[in-house]
Amino acid sequence: MFHTGEQEPPSRLRTTPSWLLTQTAAHASRLVGEGFAALGARGYHYRLLAALDEFGPASQADLGRRGGIDRSDVVATINELAANAFVVRAPDPTDRRRNVITLTPAGRAELHRMQEALTRVQDTLLAPLTDTERAQLTRLLGKLFDHHARRRG
Repeated sequence: MFHTGEQEPPSRLRTTPSWLLTQTAAHASRLVGEGFAALGARGYHYRLLAALDEFGPASQADLGRRGGIDRSDVVATINELAANAFVVRAPDPTDRRRNVITLTPAGRAELHRMQEALTRVQDTLLAPLTDTERAQLTRLLGKLFDHHARRRG
């Protein structure tokens, strides 16, 4: 795991789940960022396109909440997606003060392209694990996420 010249961390850290999660999350974030950057995209693009694909048209605020993205970043990301015709922004017919964002066919194709890149990243990240171990890790991480998400909300 450690390359020549790197110092191995103390065993107390290597047996502390929070430290392991933090280190692995930083590595995963770097891999995802590089994978999307190779496509000229960003993680925020994927989050918003995935939310629109799964849940349908939504307000900017709802998209930000679903994707865990700050409001100011949502606007900038939607501007980028709209400039590439991946989404359409239109006034909400029930409340003209807000916009409804809709996924376009080009956006769906971009989401598919990004999903393929993300799948390759997952394979790189989880390379040392068997398919069974990958499923188990995903299930356990989901359980932790769900538990802590409920406590926040």
